[in-house]
This record gives sequence, structure tokens and C-alpha cells, in this order.
Amino acid sequence: MFISLPLMLALGLQDEATRLDTITVTGRTEAVAAERPESVSVITADPIAATGATHANELLARVPGVWASRGSGQEQLLSIRSPVLTGPGACGAFLTLEDGVPIRPTGFCNVNQMFELNTEQAGAVEVLRGPGSAVHGSNALHGVINVVPRRPDDPGGLGVGVEVGGHDYERIQAGLGRPDAVAPWRVDLYGVSAGSFREEEGFDQQKLTAQLAMPEATGAPRLLLSAANLNQETAGFITGFQSYRDQRRFQNANPEAFRDGRALRLQGRWTWVLAGGGELVFVPYARRDQLRFIQHFSPGKPLEETGSHSAGAQLMWRRQAGDWQLQLGTDLERASGTVLEDQPFALTDSSPLNNAIRPAGVHYDYRVDAWSAALFGEAERRVGQRGSLLLGLRGERLRNDYDTRAAAGNLREDGTPCPAVGNDTGGCLFNRPADRRDTFSGLSAQLGYLHRLDATGRWQLKGRLARAFRFPQAAELYRLQRGQDVADLDSETLDGIELGIEHRADRLDLAATTYAYDKRNVILRDAQGFNISDGRTSHRGVELDARWRFAPGWWFDGNAAYAIQRYRFDSAIGGGEVITRGNEVDSAPRWLGGTRLGHAREWLGEVELEWVHQGGYFLDAGNTQRYGGHDLLHLRWRRALGANWTLGARVMNLTDRRYAERADLAFGNFRYFPGAGRTGYLVVSWSP
Repeated sequence: MFISLPLMLALGLQDEATRLDTITVTGRTEAVAAERPESVSVITADPIAATGATHANELLARVPGVWASRGSGQEQLLSIRSPVLTGPGACGAFLTLEDGVPIRPTGFCNVNQMFELNTEQAGAVEVLRGPGSAVHGSNALHGVINVVPRRPDDPGGLGVGVEVGGHDYERIQAGLGRPDAVAPWRVDLYGVSAGSFREEEGFDQQKLTAQLAMPEATGAPRLLLSAANLNQETAGFITGFQSYRDQRRFQNANPEAFRDGRALRLQGRWTWVLAGGGELVFVPYARRDQLRFIQHFSPGKPLEETGSHSAGAQLMWRRQAGDWQLQLGTDLERASGTVLEDQPFALTDSSPLNNAIRPAGVHYDYRVDAWSAALFGEAERRVGQRGSLLLGLRGERLRNDYDTRAAAGNLREDGTPCPAVGNDTGGCLFNRPADRRDTFSGLSAQLGYLHRLDATGRWQLKGRLARAFRFPQAAELYRLQRGQDVADLDSETLDGIELGIEHRADRLDLAATTYAYDKRNVILRDAQGFNISDGRTSHRGVELDARWRFAPGWWFDGNAAYAIQRYRFDSAIGGGEVITRGNEVDSAPRWLGGTRLGHAREWLGEVELEWVHQGGYFLDAGNTQRYGGHDLLHLRWRRALGANWTLGARVMNLTDRRYAERADLAFGNFRYFPGAGRTGYLVVSWSP
């Protein structure tokens, strides 16, 4: 799996004396992102710190076409040029990275996995909207999020900050390090304890990011260690039409619910400049994650425990040769994941059929060993004085070895069948496939063109054709229900085109993009409870992004997105819903946007007023009910107090709007995650 040092030396590698521009997988830095055909947004360290986000939702609201739908505590569901996707494999539509390395192995994503990333202390958060490039693999379907830590030689962010806020919110952040040392190092620490406006809801969370750089050593290695821990008391949906508007918003019908998660990741990065030109980058990594929670949303409320451990390596060669810029690479990974779902008590308060088919005991207990390998390449050629053409290809293969540790079939834990009730034919709900091996192959590609409209490159036209894919997740393949012994699923694919125009100058940045994508082999659960992959959807949209420094000390930022996303097939699905071709996809707002007006003066400090707009959307596939959307105002202020101290304050939901973070309709019930009312925060920080 790993390339040996003797082989590297045989290739003609030298100690790193000079460096090519640093390139991360999502687009690098803002300056380099402008030279790529993809649509990339970069939130840098200063706006990250100024936002003071308590949830990824607050930070990603600055990116056009992105919605991190907030659930209970630190839970979230992502939307990037897509609807909010639900289900055990929904997270497979997005690739989540830390410094260019996926935080979960292929096939083992989690819908809430962003809580494992230290976005609060990041040096940058990069968001690629739409299909990924050739350097990305499975999951880069609708978009890519890459969290880039501050570098060990970055003096910014050192110090300590203490924050308090409404609902018993307490947070501490600290940055330690020696950026000027021969071997710079850095440690970022994060801890928070929070209550809630809802009954018996809250969380405690800790994060660690530690880095060491050795620029004088062979390959100038940089090491990154990340850890995260979450202990959450969860509150589920509230039910009832517009219940988020009244006293029901404070209720928690699931006080027993919790979510405990841990993650640990280690990666290294070696870069050698080759004797004949170009460079070789080698990134080995290892990861481990564990998650334990109650399925409070399911009858019987089973306890679920999942985890995975994995290791892999990325190897990339790149070179500039005249009008050509080339890069070739490979990704190799070995992973093992486990799932245990156990219902501790007999179900007695549901329907007779539900009580019979959901017995106490183990529902699923399996292990999946997975191997994945990929080859990719990109070739970029200058065309004339102002144009550049990019071609990228990637091929990837995944093999799963599945082993059930409970009796195969839709049986009780002791191997006996569940009894028949009424006209039901009998058998338990949860069907465990027999041991098996599955293999998947995927191909992604893009053809992009960028043209500079003037000699300075301030105005640029760009466009691309792209295809991306995602392999079925292990939970979609092996957590089946009765009647389905094998989930014969295909990989989801997304194909389409996007066109954009950008302007970048000292005082004004503008970007406008339009896209049209079609997704095939959409994986969903049908009316019989079968996992199938014969769905199809279309995604059409326009995005705008602007930054205008219109007077000394004043700035305006704005982002807006309009999208129409439709079903392109007919199907009866779970919960009695029927998908009709041409209907809009539920949980897919047409409008998303926001603006920020800011002013900075020495006596005042820095103040920013933000407006966030959430458009309306359908709650069900039949398009029978809607949530009307909402508008929120947030106010932020910070001011230096002398050379080392800073005081800051925020008021979120300034107008105390009653709204829903997310709404849906399931089994005839309106369900909501209610939004918090007006909430204030105060922060004091010290830096050396």
C-alpha cells in the first residue's frame, strides 16, 4: 500500500528546496480557485472567527447553494446544490475532507459526521459546489467540503477565548504553538458545554487539532492529529401543524435519546521536488470512529453502535511543462466497519403487527471489510494567451466482504421466526443477508475551460462538463427488511454542465454560475421496504456571490441561489408516499441566500448585520404540503481592548422569529426541528 523510500530515491527525489504552489483538493486558495473551472467558495480564518458559529449551519450560510440543516444539538443534514437528503446513505452524496483527506472510509459515512471536524478554529473551509474533480472519489456527487487547519507556521489564532451565552452556553478555545521554531508546531483546543431552549436537550463537545512541521527534514513532512468527542442529550422532532410557533417548540418527546460519538485521525504529508522538475506528494493516514445512540425515531427505540477503523495513502505526481500542467495519482485504502443494532425491551405500545415484527434483541450485527483503489489524472493546457483547457479522469473500485454475526434471515436473535398477525405472512422486519462479497466500479470525469476576458485576468468565463458517482453505502446494502435478501444496488451518478463568469478586483468580487445536472440510480426505500436504485432526479440552478468594499471601513457580502429540483420517475415509497414524475423534490428550497453589511472603525470596532433567507419547500414527495420559509437577522460585534485583549458579542435571531430549522411530513404527521429564539453571546479573548 505504501511507496518505499528507496523507490522514491530511485525516481530522483530531492529534499524540498523550492515548492510549487500549495494545492488542496478543493481548489486551493481563493487566488488559485479562480484559475479552476469548478465552483469553489473559500471561507478564510478571519470570517470564521468573526462568525463565531455554534453550528456548521451558521458558517455555511455564507456559501451560495449550501444549507446545513440543523437538527438536535450538533446534528445536521447537508444540502449542496441538492435537496436535504435523508436515510442511512444520504451522506454518501457529499465528500467531507480534512486537509484533503476524507474523514470517513468509502461506504461508511454518517449523516452527522461534520461534528467531527474543527471548523470553529480552521484556517479555511473550502466548499466545491457540484461534482468533484478527478482527485475526488466516491461521494463527491453534489459537492465537497474541505476543512483546512491553520498551519504550524501561521501566527494567527494563538491565545485563548472564553464565551458564554443563552441556554447555559459555555465555550473555550485555545491556540498554542511555536510558529517561528525550526520545527513549527501548533495545538488547537476546543471545548463547549451547552443547554437548550428545549427540555432535556444539550451537549458537551471537545476537539483537538495538533500539528508538527519539519521543513528541514527529507520531504519537509507535516503531521496532523485530530480528535473529537461528543456527548449529546438529543431532542427529536416536535409534531403537529406549525407546532414550532407555539409552546410545543419547547417540548422533548424523547428525553431518553442521546448521541455519543468519538473520532481520531492521523495523517502525514511528505513533498519531494524531483530532480527533473515537478514534485511528488505522499499522504498516509489512519482513522478510527465510534458512534452510539438510541434510535428514538423508530418503534422499540433500539440502541445502535457503529464504528470503523481504516488506513490508506494518497500519492500524487505533478509537473509544469511549458503550456502543460499534469498530475497523476493513486488512492489506496483498507477499512473495517461494524454495526450492532439491539432493541433492549419488547415493543408493546405500537400496533399488533409492529409489536410482533420488531422483537427485543439483536436486529443487525455485522462486519464489513472493504478495500478500495483508484487511479486519476488531470491534464491542463494553456490555449492562446488567455485560455486554459482541463481534462480529468478517475477510475475507482471498491470491494466489500460482508460477514453477519447474527443468524441470517428475518428472524429473532435466537433464530426463531416472528409470528404471523392477521393477514401478515409472518417473519420479523429486519432481514439479515447471508455472508457475501460485493464489488463496485466507478468512473468520474470532467472537461473544463477557463478564459480570461482581459489581460489582467479580472474577468473570467469558465465552464465544465462533469460526471461524479457515489458507491452504495454499507448501511444501504446490508441493513435490509423482510422480503429482500440482496440489495442489488447500482452506484448513483450525476452528469451535467455548469457555466460561470467571475470578476475579481481590489474592491469588488462577483461570481455568477448556472448549472444543469441529472442524477441517475438514486437509492431509496420503496413501499415494500426494499432498498432500490432506480430513481432519477434533475437539478437546475443559478448562484450569485458578491463581495463589495464600497467605502473605507465598509463592506457588503451577499450570496443567493435559485434552484428547481424535480423527480424524473414514478414510484410508491415508504410511509404511503407516491413519487410522481415532474414533482419537486421535497426538502429542496427554491431560494437560499443571505447578505452581510459590515463597518469597522477604531473607536467602534467591527460590527456586522447578517440577513439569512431560507426559501419555502415541499414537505412530501407528493407536493401536498409546504413550509413557507423564514428570514433571520443576526448581529455581531467585536473590538480590540488594547494590544492583547478583544471583546465580542453576538445576538442571533435578532427579531426573535419563530421558525423551523427543518420541516417534513411523515406518516401523516407534520414534524419540525424548531429554531431557537433570540439568543445572545459574549466572548473575551487574549492573544500574545
